[in-house]
Amino acid sequence: MASDYKKEFENIIATVIKEDASDLHLAEGRQPIIRSSGFLIPLTNYPILTKQDMKSILDQLIDVSKKEIFLDKKAVDFAYYDSAGARFRGNAFYQLGKISVALRLIPKKIKTFEELRLPSILETFVGKQQGFFLVVGPTGQGKSTTLATLIERINQERLEHIITIEDPVEYVFESKKSIIDQREVLQDTPDFHTALQGMFRQDVDVLMIGEMRTPDDISTAVTAAETGHLVFSTMHTNNAPQTIERIIDSFDTRQQTQIRTQLASSLLGIFSQRLIPRVSGGLIPAVELLINNSAVANLIRENRVHEINSVIETSSDQGMIDMNRYLSDLVGAGEITIENAYLYSPNSKSLDRML
Repeated sequence: MASDYKKEFENIIATVIKEDASDLHLAEGRQPIIRSSGFLIPLTNYPILTKQDMKSILDQLIDVSKKEIFLDKKAVDFAYYDSAGARFRGNAFYQLGKISVALRLIPKKIKTFEELRLPSILETFVGKQQGFFLVVGPTGQGKSTTLATLIERINQERLEHIITIEDPVEYVFESKKSIIDQREVLQDTPDFHTALQGMFRQDVDVLMIGEMRTPDDISTAVTAAETGHLVFSTMHTNNAPQTIERIIDSFDTRQQTQIRTQLASSLLGIFSQRLIPRVSGGLIPAVELLINNSAVANLIRENRVHEINSVIETSSDQGMIDMNRYLSDLVGAGEITIENAYLYSPNSKSLDRML
């Protein structure tokens, strides 16, 4: 890389935006790599990055306080704006003693449900007055984007006080009908739990938690949902039953009965999604939706979470969405290949019966 690191780095960022890439990967000993439509593509017109390149790039990405965390913890989350105003969520980390950086481009415009090709039933949750709604899935499957779309719809339609707690802040909202306050961990609050405790004194109506990381965070969020707040959050889980089990198992045995009871009464739904390559190019979501009803609530209270998949499969008339059924419909519509349907299926034998 040339000695003008700032200019060269901005050129790489410009390439990310021009190619409509979702991610950028930088590491000592290799060329910059972007992810576009789910595929990793090396930028072969750029030289292999050196140790000095990575140090100089890192100096542009994070401030002194983040640098101290990085040196201490060997990894740090951050947000980055380029000179043209593009926003990125980033993580810097060490691998084999070398600096690596992963950057995710956060679009300026928050897309609509229609633009994201999300099922219309999802829109019903933005009208709820209280309860707990989770968007789940592995990293890089569009959870933050879906969450932003839910919050933006509330912002456009309802007079509410919305608080987001994120690490780092990703989508930046402009207050419309609602008031929106966005709090970034370390910059605006020392941690998620402190921010969650504080929101009870901030006259909040709608709360969006970027990620629940501890039992205290989960307990506070569930309590908020029980006491008249509408709470949205994410978890790195694969489906609804696994999400519920992860929540319950994060508590010690003595507390699990209480959290099951609270969750059974406060949960609105769990939305799981995967981004799958489309036959025509780009990505399309495949989704699962659990809607809490009396049958689901009883299964949660009675610790029979493993039976929830059966409820989802047989409750399409209530708006629930089974992942395999959705995959089958995408294949039927010519949107995805049969091979990719099986690749992303949670139960290939069940999918066999639908295709």
